[in-house]
Amino acid sequence: MLSELGTRARAWVAGPSPWSNVYGLARTLIALGTCGTLAFSHSSTLFRPAVGVPQVPICDGIRRASLFCLLPGGWLEVARWIAVVLLLIVASGWRPRITGLVHWWVAVSLFWSAVLTDGGDQIAAVLSLLMLPLTLTDGRRWHWEEDSSGQGQNEASRLVARASWLALRVQVAVIYFHACVGKFKVQEWVDGTALYYWLLDPGIGAPDWLSRWLLPVLSHPAVALLTWSVLVLELCLSLGLILGRGSQRVLLPLGFAFHAAIAVCHGLISFALVMCGACLLLLRPFDMTFSLEWLRSRLPKRRLSASEPALSALHGLERGN
Repeated sequence: MLSELGTRARAWVAGPSPWSNVYGLARTLIALGTCGTLAFSHSSTLFRPAVGVPQVPICDGIRRASLFCLLPGGWLEVARWIAVVLLLIVASGWRPRITGLVHWWVAVSLFWSAVLTDGGDQIAAVLSLLMLPLTLTDGRRWHWEEDSSGQGQNEASRLVARASWLALRVQVAVIYFHACVGKFKVQEWVDGTALYYWLLDPGIGAPDWLSRWLLPVLSHPAVALLTWSVLVLELCLSLGLILGRGSQRVLLPLGFAFHAAIAVCHGLISFALVMCGACLLLLRPFDMTFSLEWLRSRLPKRRLSASEPALSALHGLERGN
């Protein structure tokens, strides 16, 4: 039985390397989402006392390990900008094995210690945690590079990385499924009027210049179809875990457009960036890499060890055969 499991595991991890620029771009988008929240929100806004939270930042229990609890009181602005710099380094793609842990620490520190956070901050903390096995087994210098280090032949590392990919995709699928099913508890989503209230709300709705254009559409009975289309799209996105690549190619731009619309209508730009990164993890197979020759040409060249030129020549002969 164990030998059979081993055979199946080897077959599962065989094929293209899981360390590709697909998850690299997802990491960058998720890091930029959290970075945007920190860069454009003053510490007095993020760490504001609230009912039941008289003292900020929140530093009880395990939260003492938060980045925002390590510096002395009154240094929240310094901690905020340190977090911004760290996330920019993560977004650059440098040394995933190191910055993967840094990414999770900063993301979970914001979620632990800040008071005014949203779902995007929680999702960023969860995804950066689930991404740790993938980043810790990634020996590349930049997450934009191809995996040419020979690490791709390490079956244990590949198994850990593939398992991390699967966990990430399942998590994102569950997020979309819950987002769809949870709305059935709200009468306005069931009767098709939710978009009217959400988009025209003076506090969280679309800006004035846009709401004037949306009002005729949202006042029409067709608003029910638009409202229900959100539910259908979220359900389809959750099914991206089991759909074929053809369906995933269609759903990915639809997911991007959906979150871009949320960013425009509600101003949730950081949330949109995080969710676009999540869509990539769910709907873009890791072997469908992006062509980034223009970026590779600008990355610092890695020095070859004494044995690597010979290995490169050998690979060239093998391809020639």
